[in-house]
Amino acid sequence: MKSTLVFIFILALLSCNAPVSKEISDEFIKGVYGNPGTLLREGYTFDSLGMNAVFVRSGSLNQDFYEKSKKQGMKVFVEFATLNGKDYLVDHPDAWPIDEKGEQSPPADWFMGICPTHPGFKQFRSDQLNEILGQFEVDGLFLDYVHWHAQFETTEPILPETCFCDRCTTAFGERIDTLIPGQNVPDRAKWILENVDAQWRKWRVDVLNEWVEDLGEILRQAQPEAILGVFHCAWYPTDYDSALYRTMGLDPIALAKRVDVMAPMLFHHMKGRPTKWVGEYLNWIGGVLDLERNDSPKIWPIVQSHDNPGIVSAEEFREVMIQGAQWPSTGIMMFSDQSLLENKEKLQVMKELYGEERPR
Repeated sequence: MKSTLVFIFILALLSCNAPVSKEISDEFIKGVYGNPGTLLREGYTFDSLGMNAVFVRSGSLNQDFYEKSKKQGMKVFVEFATLNGKDYLVDHPDAWPIDEKGEQSPPADWFMGICPTHPGFKQFRSDQLNEILGQFEVDGLFLDYVHWHAQFETTEPILPETCFCDRCTTAFGERIDTLIPGQNVPDRAKWILENVDAQWRKWRVDVLNEWVEDLGEILRQAQPEAILGVFHCAWYPTDYDSALYRTMGLDPIALAKRVDVMAPMLFHHMKGRPTKWVGEYLNWIGGVLDLERNDSPKIWPIVQSHDNPGIVSAEEFREVMIQGAQWPSTGIMMFSDQSLLENKEKLQVMKELYGEERPR
């Protein structure tokens, strides 16, 4: 069953033609992700560093930062932590992702996901987004943590099977027009994985796609000119027993049809990859989405300067910036602002590269 699913997924990837999206400026995007306001507090200005964009966590977005960014000519893109459920679960334990044993799936390192079918959580996130868009006129929204509970920002991914709560299995059963047999969660999970695994994986992908569509609709209604982006796990389809699709619930083709910008998370050091992997992945996804003939969606990767785990040298940072700026990339952002302040060599590297039209 697994080999059949992988074959179908790869075949779909290779036959992709990304749809036309809204018009986006041809200016090459050069940004910093995280809490770029730390650079301002240290006396720097964004424009003097060659930047033309900031990618700010929603929790770090405030009026002072917004006004200063705009005054310096920055595009302001806000990150939105979509399915990060840690704080919500404190008061809503019924939203906890349930594993195939019927138990609450434990935190995956520092990350704690959530059951994506919990209606209260979806309303909670929708209300948060409406509040942000009501306060700030942004250039774009970037959805983050768009995946089922798992941890991929490491050399040893944590990939639990979720979510088998009654709400999820009931919704899945309705999708396939079947009453899922079993007296308890382990029985129902076992039946699903042994009998309808392919349909289960497809349903899980569809749940995430609906999240992207629904939040995208909120953005379009509130600010139709703003672009919709998504940060996503940068794995190949066969990595970790096809975990991108099977466990994370991600289909790059499906995402490409629903967003204006794809932002692959090319954290080479966290994932134990060589710097050349950054360019190799971009070349791969450009081919998959046929971007030489159809330049939608845009590809704006995020690359690593952050010293965790270990140290990312200034020269290593330079290399991933250059790799990340190659076609089909039409923009790039680096993580994190703090790493620039901790190592001024990296700050100089970014300034030099961002001083060019396209880092090279």
